[in-house]
Amino acid sequence: MTLTKNIKFKNFRLIKTQKKIRNLLKKLLNEDNQILKSLSKSYKDSYNKNTLSKLKKYSNIVLIGMGGSILGAKSIYSFLNNKIKKNFIFIDSFDHSRLKSVINKKRLNLIISKSGNTLETISNSNVLIDKKIENFFVTENKNNYLRLLAKKLKSDIIDHNNYIGGRYSVLSEVGMLPAELMGFKVNKFRKFNELVKNKFFINSLISNVSDILSLSNNKKSNSVILNYDEKSSDLFYWYQQLVAESLGKKSKGILPIISKMPQDNHSLMQFYLDGKKDYFYTFFFTKENLSKKIKNQKLLISHNYLKNKNLNDILYAQFISTQNVFKKKKIPFRSFVIEKRNEQTLGELFTFFILETILLGKALNINPYDQPSVELIKVDTKKKLTNH
Repeated sequence: MTLTKNIKFKNFRLIKTQKKIRNLLKKLLNEDNQILKSLSKSYKDSYNKNTLSKLKKYSNIVLIGMGGSILGAKSIYSFLNNKIKKNFIFIDSFDHSRLKSVINKKRLNLIISKSGNTLETISNSNVLIDKKIENFFVTENKNNYLRLLAKKLKSDIIDHNNYIGGRYSVLSEVGMLPAELMGFKVNKFRKFNELVKNKFFINSLISNVSDILSLSNNKKSNSVILNYDEKSSDLFYWYQQLVAESLGKKSKGILPIISKMPQDNHSLMQFYLDGKKDYFYTFFFTKENLSKKIKNQKLLISHNYLKNKNLNDILYAQFISTQNVFKKKKIPFRSFVIEKRNEQTLGELFTFFILETILLGKALNINPYDQPSVELIKVDTKKKLTNH
């Protein structure tokens, strides 16, 4: 099945009853929802051309953030890396060597946090902020730590939309400002209006959510992503947060597990095929034209079947063969094949996964927009640091 002209999609094909999800989608599309607005071309970013021209002069950009404030931009940078000329360094850990490698570079510090109070972002910013370096902030229009710091430094501030949580913010200012600095056009990512009119996209979305809901209700709550595309690793780290943080509540939810292929054929695949059965799977493959070719003259006769093949051909054969074995063993899976690696394709994937997650939350009677228990750790960490 064709999801869009850029994406071929095979669904689980488990159940035919999809009325519940169709009704939820209809209701969702009629909501005044800032997240959905950020997916469309009509969304008004809170930065302007003057801001862009000021920031575009930098060839080294250090993006400091955590979770949804940085994972979307990392996804874009990794997925479309062959089109990007600038150097981006992403700081979302306390990795001493990475911090040290940045300190003496001429750069732009782009600091992003919705709340403006994220502990790791504040700490890393403190290490990397220098009065000789341009520091630029994206945060809510509230009196939070980073906003007060920006004012003290007389640095520019872009308003983070108060109504869009970090993990849903990839097509808002949070992801699109970095994307523009990478050299991309925002409107190539924002395809929501076209997609909701595409019956193949909508029908695939509805049947997909219906099937995942059925699997979840039958105690299959572990979702393994078999990723055959190295450049999509960060996309699935973004997806992992989106699904786990949105749906992991009330003793419910889906746990996304990222599996690196073909490496995991030689470590985890035996478990996937014959181990516990509380898993469902997503196969993900991207067609590439730049893959290295096999050197025919160096092949032994026993492996002549590899003649004239490139590495992407071999990987695709593994991709299809693994699905064939899954079918024989009646293991539930869906698959994505990416025909074109471009901004539009990535925007379509972001939109599909965001809509999928929101609909699953509503179907499971879960609020997909909050993360109440994570806040408990933040409070306790502050208490420990204060009393130590």
